[in-house]
Amino acid sequence: METNLLTVCGIAFGAVFVLLAFLAVVMQLITVVFPARKATLMEPIAAAISVTAASLYPGARVTKIEEES
Repeated sequence: METNLLTVCGIAFGAVFVLLAFLAVVMQLITVVFPARKATLMEPIAAAISVTAASLYPGARVTKIEEES
């Protein structure tokens, strides 16, 4: 029984599509069950940044600290 190349490609495409759809559903469930935590700046880190800025630039005051992504 000889299988057409177009049929084989179609079956492979369908299989990959189904697999990726399944993985998307699994990833969605994981993100619902384990939501991302909000990053919080710890007080010692904020104090260290403030002290460093004050020592490098006398009289300077840190007003806002943001994390870059």
